[in-house]
Amino acid sequence: MVEFTDEQRRDFEAAAFRKLLQHLSQRSDVQNIDLMNLAGFCRNCLANWYQEAAKAQGTELTKEEAREIVYRMPYADWQEKHQRPASEEQKAAFERNRPQH
Repeated sequence: MVEFTDEQRRDFEAAAFRKLLQHLSQRSDVQNIDLMNLAGFCRNCLANWYQEAAKAQGTELTKEEAREIVYRMPYADWQEKHQRPASEEQKAAFERNRPQH
């Protein structure tokens, strides 16, 4: 395995995370419930993890502030523009596969 300095690893991980957020913002057609059902995490999970990471470093972020970072807009705006009601099939799949995090 390639060895990186802590700084290199942090920089590469940060760049990959920024790319993931960019990709998700371009794929607003992909609903959170679809992400949850297929991958076990969604945009809200990313926001929660971001908030936890900030807190671990001594920075307090509200849930809404963390979500705005991930969604690149206020969460309520994203919901209004992009969120569709979940189908019964999607809801059933979510209940079967509910993540434990």
